[in-house]
Amino acid sequence: MARYTGAVCKLCRREGKKLFLKGERCYTGKCAFDRRSYAPGQHGQSRKKNSEYGLQLRAKQQARRYYGIQEGQFYKYFLMAEHQKGMTGENLLRICESRLDNVAYLLGWASSRAEARQLTTHGHYLVNGNKVDIPSYLLKAGDVVSISEKSRDSEKIKAVLEANGARPVPEWLDKSEDMSAKIVKLPDREQIEVPVEEHLIVEFYSK
Repeated sequence: MARYTGAVCKLCRREGKKLFLKGERCYTGKCAFDRRSYAPGQHGQSRKKNSEYGLQLRAKQQARRYYGIQEGQFYKYFLMAEHQKGMTGENLLRICESRLDNVAYLLGWASSRAEARQLTTHGHYLVNGNKVDIPSYLLKAGDVVSISEKSRDSEKIKAVLEANGARPVPEWLDKSEDMSAKIVKLPDREQIEVPVEEHLIVEFYSK
C-alpha cells in the first residue's frame, strides 16, 4: 500500500491552510502551520499569484492530502464520481468520506486519519461483524462499523477512545455506546467539512 512518508506539517504549509493531519497536535501551539504559515522551501515566503490551473491543482492536492489518498486512487474515485448521478464534485467528496479509515476518524476511534489507516490495517475494526483491514474500503448506507471485541481491551484503543471519544460525530453517522456505529446515509455536501472547492477539482481532471 503506497503512502506518504514525509513531514506532514509541510503539506499544510504548502496548501496554505490547516489540514489537521496530526490530530490533537494541530490544535496546540506546537502546530508548525501556526508558527510558519508560509510554504516550505527557499522561496516559500515569496508572493506568487496563482493561475487558473494553479488554483485547480491546489484544490485537488488539498482534498487528496486531507484524506491521505494517493494520486492514482484519487483519480479512480473521480472516474467513479463521474458515472454516478448528481454533481461530480460532491460525489467525489462523498466517496472519500465513506472510506473506512475516514469514518473511523470521524467516530473518534483514531486521533487522525493516518492513525485510523494504521489501526484499520491492524484489524481493529469490523464492518457488519466481519474484520476489514483495508483503509480504502467504501462503506454504504446501512453498514455497521464497530471495534472488534479483542481490540476493546487494547491499551492503545482505550487511550485513543479516552482522548477522542467526546468528539462531535456527523449526523450521517449513528454512534452507539457499545463501540459501534451505523451509516445512516452517505453525507450531503453541507455535512462534509473538507475545506476545498470541489468544482475546481472537476475542472482540473476535465481538461
